[in-house]
Amino acid sequence: MPNTTTIVWFRRDLRLDDHPALAAAANRGRVVPVYIHDPRDSSRRWGAGGASKWWLHKSLHSISEQLSELGSPLVIRRGDPAEQLRAVAELTGADRVMFNEAIEPDAQERDEAIDHALGGSGSMVDRFSADLLWPIGSVLTQGGDPYQVFSPFWKTGLKNGEPDDPVPGPKSLEPPRAEPESIGVDALGLLPSIDWAGGMRERWSPGERGAIASFAAFVRDRIDRYHADRDRLDTPGWSAMSPHIHFGEISVRRIWHVMTKHPNWKKHEGREHYLREIGWREFAQHLLNHFPHTPDRPLRDKFSRFPWREDAAQLRAWQKGITGYPAIDAAMRNLWAEGWMPNRARMMVSSFLCKNLMISWQRGAEWFWDTLVDADLGSNTLGWQWTAGCGADAAPYFRIFNPITQGEKFDPDGEYVRRWIPELRGLDTAFIHKPWDAPPLALQAAGITLGETYPERIVDHPASRDRALAALETIKG
Repeated sequence: MPNTTTIVWFRRDLRLDDHPALAAAANRGRVVPVYIHDPRDSSRRWGAGGASKWWLHKSLHSISEQLSELGSPLVIRRGDPAEQLRAVAELTGADRVMFNEAIEPDAQERDEAIDHALGGSGSMVDRFSADLLWPIGSVLTQGGDPYQVFSPFWKTGLKNGEPDDPVPGPKSLEPPRAEPESIGVDALGLLPSIDWAGGMRERWSPGERGAIASFAAFVRDRIDRYHADRDRLDTPGWSAMSPHIHFGEISVRRIWHVMTKHPNWKKHEGREHYLREIGWREFAQHLLNHFPHTPDRPLRDKFSRFPWREDAAQLRAWQKGITGYPAIDAAMRNLWAEGWMPNRARMMVSSFLCKNLMISWQRGAEWFWDTLVDADLGSNTLGWQWTAGCGADAAPYFRIFNPITQGEKFDPDGEYVRRWIPELRGLDTAFIHKPWDAPPLALQAAGITLGETYPERIVDHPASRDRALAALETIKG
């Protein structure tokens, strides 16, 4: 074993497999895995939300256990990353710091500053690409501009060639000669002071092992029908891999490798559709880097003049799942309980907020940021701007989802509604998505009193749709 020691700085890449920085460090010699909690992150505009902190707590416990099993425990520190990395290097005699590059613009600026603080590239720091299929700036139009529509972005990416092969994880690690001081995961204070995470504990298994098990089950049981079932609310046809991907517990290159091992994957509808979803996440990251202002401002400038409404009561009703529209309320209660909802539900509730209530997409993005376990700045921004009609590849603003017909189409038997809205469980399926149309005797038999046991609608869909279209006319041209 060479007489060298390398610090591997873990961030949002909490895995052993396809971790280029860890693999390179293991090949050099002794390895010091380090995770640094920067208290300043909590005060930043897009610092981790409550659900994300819960997931991070669990995932750090998982990776810490894995690294201990390999022979070199995770060193956890709190403070300025540059100062902590320098201190650990002095204690262990490490001559290199290796880490996988961040993708978010602010995080990239921080990495550049840390690189400079540690002496600059080529002297002490090595950075690796590990979180994307294709490097930022490598998928551009013929004129050298970033794509703002997904389909040509995806086609060009595929033409550019296969992503790099994933790097196998090390089988063992040689620890440093001197073991630096470390605090425990619990000392980071990531868990909520009031235990509201019971539903998330039941639903999720954060960590690389959980990611591998979940992905294997998806490929084994659901990939063949993914293209048909991914939009259903009542059938778990989705992969639910987004939080594992966000925290780097499984790499997109590994997912690509598994999907494309199928000899005819481009004609396998489930695999092809799923890789396009991975591509949509890729598209979001590239857009975020090309247009770093979009988490706070619309990509399409004219929407800065859109007459959004401020209505705290209606916003709160949407957040709590008491709008009077069962499909919307079920999705929002699902989000609060599990920190997640299917993609179709996300489109429905965001359309309802932006179009039926005419409340700004920024308010929705902020709520998702705090409550989603997979809250990702690129995907969250692209998704909300897509719905609001103000971003890349955006749905036309006049495309307004009908919460009743959407529910009837994607939850035809009302199973999703009954799961998350117990007060409607006894209602006949014919009225489960429109209880206001149920005859009085049917409501009475189901134990429902509208306005008491279940809320009246906070807005009329046809009237609110007309209002939204009229607002759109004010910014045309």
